[in-house]
Amino acid sequence: MAGGFGFHDDDVEEVQQSLISPTDKKKVVTPLPKLQLGVLLFFQLAEPITSQCIYPFINQLISELDITGGDEAKVGYYAGLIESLFFATEAMFILQWSRISDQIGRKPVLLVGVAGLCFSMIFFGLSKTFMSLVLSRCLVGMLNGNLGVIKSMMAELTDATNRAQGYALMPVVWSTGNTVGPLMGGILSKPHDHWPEQFSDRFWVEYPYFLPCAAAAAFSGFTFIVTALFLKETVPKRPSPLKSGFEDRESYVPPAPPPLPMRELLTYPVLLSVSCYATLAMLDIAYRAILPLFYATPIHLGGLGQSPAQIGTTLACFGISNGLFQAFFFARLIEAVGPRKLFLAGLGMYVMLFWMFPVIRGVAQVTGVTGWVWVLVAVQLSLTVACDLAYGSIFLYVSAASPNRQSLGATNGVAQLAASIVRAVGPALSTSLFAASVQHDWLGGTAVYVILICLAWASLLVGRRLPTQLWNEEE
Repeated sequence: MAGGFGFHDDDVEEVQQSLISPTDKKKVVTPLPKLQLGVLLFFQLAEPITSQCIYPFINQLISELDITGGDEAKVGYYAGLIESLFFATEAMFILQWSRISDQIGRKPVLLVGVAGLCFSMIFFGLSKTFMSLVLSRCLVGMLNGNLGVIKSMMAELTDATNRAQGYALMPVVWSTGNTVGPLMGGILSKPHDHWPEQFSDRFWVEYPYFLPCAAAAAFSGFTFIVTALFLKETVPKRPSPLKSGFEDRESYVPPAPPPLPMRELLTYPVLLSVSCYATLAMLDIAYRAILPLFYATPIHLGGLGQSPAQIGTTLACFGISNGLFQAFFFARLIEAVGPRKLFLAGLGMYVMLFWMFPVIRGVAQVTGVTGWVWVLVAVQLSLTVACDLAYGSIFLYVSAASPNRQSLGATNGVAQLAASIVRAVGPALSTSLFAASVQHDWLGGTAVYVILICLAWASLLVGRRLPTQLWNEEE
């Protein structure tokens, strides 16, 4: 093993050049470093669990805190604001965290981020006012630079021959978290009502949503311990100028060139890849913010009137199917059709995805929530699985666009900055459009879906500019 990366010695040179040199069309596939990759993916699991566990109960929590004054039509405004605050504060700090990880290493930044997840979830579960909910989401966003750093480590743990396999595993982990998180949030909410003998203390009545938050926090705490003990650093240490002596000079390795300044980092490949990632993130976060709101909203207001437990179960079923599909088919599809076609197919599927909302809404208002409604829900969730194929594809473009290996963290940081900005706007914008469409009866309450369909069509114009091959294969 060399340098703690999980590569064979004779592959080190190839790995160092994989982002900036051409790759051969036929190449022996390097085995994935299973242990280090497993620890990294386990770490990634904390992110979706903590973010998704609040979705089944956030709308009910907003109603019970009497923030809206009893007006259920306004719940979407406040739920969207809370969901957006994490990404708004993340956008302010994530580029700095990513650039810091290029200097001091990935591991310290990841540990700070997962500690932030742990403490913020405890704070969220104990919140009794809208302001405390706001502060807890701002805290986790401020401390969290994990996503960009995880992608940088993934690129460093893989090479051009196995990178698609590595990135194929990331949506699987995210889908697993999307399964566990909603189940945790839905099933563990209001434990006093479900298990009155075990949770008879007054505390569980006062804080009915603390248990799912505490469970998510406990998982983040366990992740911190596993990461601290087993994850190896992938950024080589810079030799200390204070060291001297024959032994130090014999083992001296010339320092790698420093990361590029921001102005030189923003090349055309980086800007185009980041723009495509941002458009995808905008569509995705808008959909994921509207989906639980649509499920929770009463039928007469254009939703399905489901409980937190029902919402959690539905979202969990999607997570399971999505994870299995990504695991078995993403790498094969990349090899068969290429990253560009797969990205455009996933992006274009959002048109159908948003079109399904008014269809489901119309059937539910005519027949009630019958079997036919659940068939349509299943169809919509199946389309979401296809949409998620676009993520693995654009991750490959972003990593390949990095001007050099030393700027990989900064490149992924720029991508996450762009994604965080649109994710900050997306939930508040989409849920506010949902609420406004219902309140003012715009296009029969469906105006939000028409706007999002138009946005999905426009995003395809950006995606079509991507090259057929990854950037380093074009050179």
